[in-house]
Amino acid sequence: MAKVHAFPQVESPSFSPSSTSYMSSKSETFTIWMKSLVMQTNGCTVFNENGEIVYRVDNYDKKGSNEVYLMDLKGNVLFTILRRKLFLFRRWRGYKSDGLKLKTQKPYFQIKRSSEIFEGDLSCQITVRSRDAQETFHYKLETLAGKLAFKVTNSNGEIVAEAKRKQSSEGVLLGDDVLTLAVEPHVDHSFITALVTVYGLMHRKL
Repeated sequence: MAKVHAFPQVESPSFSPSSTSYMSSKSETFTIWMKSLVMQTNGCTVFNENGEIVYRVDNYDKKGSNEVYLMDLKGNVLFTILRRKLFLFRRWRGYKSDGLKLKTQKPYFQIKRSSEIFEGDLSCQITVRSRDAQETFHYKLETLAGKLAFKVTNSNGEIVAEAKRKQSSEGVLLGDDVLTLAVEPHVDHSFITALVTVYGLMHRKL
């Protein structure tokens, strides 16, 4: 498989690890490699435009685990993602790490399938609660052409993030486990990466 941008540079990310929200005023492009950098584990690694690692998931359990953690480079847990089976349906819940025990928290987001997988197609409804839990926001995740390509739209149908297979600077497609993720301005990168994590779990890629 071709290299991802460049060999990952293990440097401190530009944001503060103590920040609870990772946003910018301009669009950002990330590279997602559906592999863990830890030997013999599943997971994914996310690089910024400079080739620096900014997020990672190291799944020591089997693929499609019921509980995984999205971390920053230093290992600080940003989201705990749990899968729950309710009757015949599976839902994923994401808990934002804020020092509270999971049992005392309400999920920051919930994802449920709105359609079954059919010839590779998948559609999911996403519900996100506000910081004060007084409001909820709705998003939709839809499969695009390609094994892991997808887009995330808000309730107005506007695209807030889109992932597709990455190409090299010469226009050569990389492996189908290497994606380019474009995130629109003022959208929490860590939240979008948490959605990528759930999407990978659905497809048993991490």
